[in-house]
Amino acid sequence: MRKLLSYVLITPARNEASFIELTLKSVVAQTVPPVKWVIVNDGSTDGTEDIVRKYAAAYTWIDLVQMPPRHERHFGGKAVAVNAGRERVVGLEYDVIGNLDADVSFDPDYFEFLLNRFSESPRLGVAGTAFREEGVSYNYEFVGVEHVSGMCQMFRRACFEEIGGYMAVKSGGIDLIAVLSARARGWQTQTFVEKSFAHHRRQGTALHAGLREKLNIGRKDYLIGNHPFWEILRSVYQMKYKPYGVGGLLILAAYLWNMVRRTERSMPAELMSLRRTEQLNRLRMIFRRRLSTIVPLV
Repeated sequence: MRKLLSYVLITPARNEASFIELTLKSVVAQTVPPVKWVIVNDGSTDGTEDIVRKYAAAYTWIDLVQMPPRHERHFGGKAVAVNAGRERVVGLEYDVIGNLDADVSFDPDYFEFLLNRFSESPRLGVAGTAFREEGVSYNYEFVGVEHVSGMCQMFRRACFEEIGGYMAVKSGGIDLIAVLSARARGWQTQTFVEKSFAHHRRQGTALHAGLREKLNIGRKDYLIGNHPFWEILRSVYQMKYKPYGVGGLLILAAYLWNMVRRTERSMPAELMSLRRTEQLNRLRMIFRRRLSTIVPLV
């Protein structure tokens, strides 16, 4: 029998009153509760604090941290909030540390499942599961199961400390940078698709919505170092989603505009090289798979 590993969770929360109770209910129902769950209230003005306080009063392992007001909202704030949460677990004994968004829900055995995966693989550095969004499961054919989505990323403690945690990058991509940093240092990263969680807010809508969301996606794709060929195919793929055609074109236009302007990228050069190599390898694999299904005409 393997000894079950212990874990802590950190949740940055900013104006999450609509969804955070779903996350709270999911965590307190876990078959294996965390040693500590630090919820960092990052300047919420919508009642998030009151909801968390109610649960913190009932569960001693839930710790609410208040951040000072922050007028500018950006993705780097998540890294700052996670770092504030890490200060509250210094000195605790744990094996795995998790970054958990405040708009997700999952089954009672969710973290027990992931802890077992860490126990089975000593070199597993980052782990997560598949997710559903608006009832639709995420397609891992393109990104591969080596990518672990940022809504729930679990890190082996040694891995998280080796990569230095999250980089405070305002433009986004801090979750991706963390996963790439782990792989660059020889750690395994994996999404286990046999398990999943529900994500209750569509990705990219926390800061932008509508057509601005598509422009922001294209800009972010450039900043995190997507290969141009990958981005062209990604944009074509996105044309089948609303707003049909236009959405994909806006993503590509924003990517090319930032390329022409030579906007400074947020992705470190060595990680961008790794990402582009992986993207091209992924495309080769997809093309081979698709071509193998074509029956030659006789």
